Amino acid sequence: MEDYESYIFLVLKMLHYNDIEKKIISEQVSLILTRNQVISFQETKGDVFDSVRERLRNNKGRIRKMGADYLLYTLIDAIVDNYFVILEKMGERIEDMEEILVDNPEPETLQNIHKLKREMIYLRKSVWPLREVISGLLRDESRLIKKTTHIFLRDVYDHTIQVIDTVETFRDMISGMLDIYMSSVSNKMNEVMKVLTIFAAIFIPLTFIAGVYGMNFENMPEIKIQIAYPLVLLLMLAVGITMLFYFKKKKWL
Repeated sequence: MEDYESYIFLVLKMLHYNDIEKKIISEQVSLILTRNQVISFQETKGDVFDSVRERLRNNKGRIRKMGADYLLYTLIDAIVDNYFVILEKMGERIEDMEEILVDNPEPETLQNIHKLKREMIYLRKSVWPLREVISGLLRDESRLIKKTTHIFLRDVYDHTIQVIDTVETFRDMISGMLDIYMSSVSNKMNEVMKVLTIFAAIFIPLTFIAGVYGMNFENMPEIKIQIAYPLVLLLMLAVGITMLFYFKKKKWL
């Protein structure tokens, strides 16, 4: 914001949410306030000012009854209100991401979480300067802004603070999602390791029995028994089943 006495120059960030690509699109908007008019400059077609234009066409509300400073407030308010729409979209994405984290987190999930985090940082960088701009309008003693308009500017200022607080909340939630992801991956790895450990524990005594009877000693009476081989196999099977039931009893399976 720059106050040149005869006019005030503002630069704001107008944000849109692309539902197809699921990303935030930024556009710079410049506003010039003079005593009797407001001039706006935009980078592309399409904006959030349609509701303001509709009120002007139909002479709704107090826009045509108030001065140019009120129109400036209305335009800033439209930009800030659209921030809430973007936050709602981001909140839905965070909720969907939390469900994926709980059900079945994949490596792609981690990339999406980092993408959300970057978008939140970008959103915060876009909104934070707006708070200073509105605060400057409230502190400024410019003759172009009436005292009656300060009440509405304070309302926009409160909305801006609310947007920043929501962004900070979402950032904390996303940071928590990273912790949840790491915990989920660790739990999956622990489950795999538990299964492998149980299999290894079952086969350790079986390997021992096979190793004992695999030794080439002459004085091994069991070798001369005709049914020694199936008996040893039955013994190994019984040991494996016994250990399996023991693990289930301990609720390790």
